[in-house]
Amino acid sequence: MVKFKVHDLNIWFGSIHAIKQVSMEIEANEILSIIGPSNSGKTTFLRTLNRLNDLSLSFKLTGAVELERENIKAIDVEVLRRKIGMVFALPLPLPLSIFDNVAYGIKMHGERKKKKLAEKVEEALRQAYLWEEVKDRLSESAFKLSGGQQQRLCIARTLAVCPEVILFDEPCSGLDPISTAKVEDAMVKLKEKYTIVLVTNNVKQAARVGDKTAFFLSGELIEIDKTDKIFTAPGDKRTDGYIRGKFG
Repeated sequence: MVKFKVHDLNIWFGSIHAIKQVSMEIEANEILSIIGPSNSGKTTFLRTLNRLNDLSLSFKLTGAVELERENIKAIDVEVLRRKIGMVFALPLPLPLSIFDNVAYGIKMHGERKKKKLAEKVEEALRQAYLWEEVKDRLSESAFKLSGGQQQRLCIARTLAVCPEVILFDEPCSGLDPISTAKVEDAMVKLKEKYTIVLVTNNVKQAARVGDKTAFFLSGELIEIDKTDKIFTAPGDKRTDGYIRGKFG
């Protein structure tokens, strides 16, 4: 099933043409890895999917992004962002306990029963591969967690409100290899229930977790295909050059 359909997408910030005539489809329950050098439009594209770019006064968009055949412009932005969660490069835990970080969004959506909250918090922490590490310290400050644990806590907080899509913007950029592996393991498992779009500067990570990979360059979508094809027989020499480290 097609989760997102992007038609002739163009994005400007003032006079800067950040995304140029991009069209693509993103399937449900797949991980789409988006790669490309700095200033290629990767994060701008990602932030378009849940309308975070709308916060910029100089933002202008033409074309369309559809979520399950409905134009995202027609969806209430709060509803849209409940459906499409986002995990940022730097983990940003709330100044609360581990438990309350995960429970925050659940409470905001009206759940107050302690038993139900506890069940949902545990489920989210398990999905983020964090439960076994924190189950005996849920009342501790989230700031006592390591950087990798904080990132998985932010993933759990996103999962707790039951989105349909999770956007990851360089989620492992500041993490050590062991923490990175745990986040990647979580992503691979999560695609059973969620659609995942991952922006990464780590081409090896894209190859490890992506079902499909899209290569962006200077705001253009150069190509999108199954990940094994992109990494073994790309259709464009610029893709091959980037993957081989010739530029970027």
